[in-house]
Amino acid sequence: MITPNTPFRLTTPWQGTDPFLFAVHHQDAYPAGDAAMGPGDAHPEGWSMYHGQRIPGFPAHPHRGFETITLVTSGFVDHTDSVGASARYGQGDAQWLTTGAGVTHSEMFPLVNEDSPNPLELFQIWLNLPPESKTAAPEFSMQWAEDIPVWSTPGGAVQIIAGRIHDVQALNPPVNSWAADPANDVAVLLIDVTPNHSLTLPAAGTEKTRRTTYVFAGDATIGEHAVAQDWGYQQLGREETVITAGVEPVRAVVLQGVPISAPVAQHGPFVMNTRAELGQAFQDYRETQFGGWPWPSTEEVFPREQGRFAKFPDGQVSQPAAGE
Repeated sequence: MITPNTPFRLTTPWQGTDPFLFAVHHQDAYPAGDAAMGPGDAHPEGWSMYHGQRIPGFPAHPHRGFETITLVTSGFVDHTDSVGASARYGQGDAQWLTTGAGVTHSEMFPLVNEDSPNPLELFQIWLNLPPESKTAAPEFSMQWAEDIPVWSTPGGAVQIIAGRIHDVQALNPPVNSWAADPANDVAVLLIDVTPNHSLTLPAAGTEKTRRTTYVFAGDATIGEHAVAQDWGYQQLGREETVITAGVEPVRAVVLQGVPISAPVAQHGPFVMNTRAELGQAFQDYRETQFGGWPWPSTEEVFPREQGRFAKFPDGQVSQPAAGE
């Protein structure tokens, strides 16, 4: 339970506050990859296979009724899904997936370096959908690192995945997202604070906005409160957020938004408003598989030499501006 204006210890996953359900931070010290881009016989220390068998990651699994926002700061994710989208993204890229009426997707972590380690760091944030969008059409979108807006000051820098800081505006969110309406004041920010400096976020846009800061590296001071590494702090209403670092840099994620204020019924990968809707979600998945699985493997990965790309269900392909 998060109490506003009181630091709280982060759990696994990180506690969410409406409109966010929760967030997870994965950090893995993967070794050099074998011929199949897996760890081979390497001893599992400092990393997890998660649910992968030969390559780490999360094989095909379904979702309905919310959105996943996945930011990968190091390493790569190979994505495939039941609506025909696919991607390899990482090194600062973000993927935003509206699951809506239902998507099955796979998220695998190929170890592309054969002669050096493959460190992985990613954040996955679950953003709820309002009742009217729970069964919207799925939407797959990518934000390449080269395009993600950054707001910089002498105190540090902020990558803006959603929202606005002064005159720096994030890329457009999916059309059915709670973030698509500026009145909902949604922001997703990745923050780096320079040692012995402060970084000030402007006040939230509404009195209803909830802003939560998750400090995952370094010890910070937020306003007058000490917020150590692996602790968080939530503000309500309209006031600036001043994050100060000590002798070590501070890294943090900020999630903010106006609450959806609707009932939440969740079971595993489905997030609806009622138990009856959850039952319908399970029935629909059993009957339709949310479009089936069009890929040869539930742990699909792309060739080692494949660069970053995204292929959309309509066949269009997007790549970073640098063409990497």
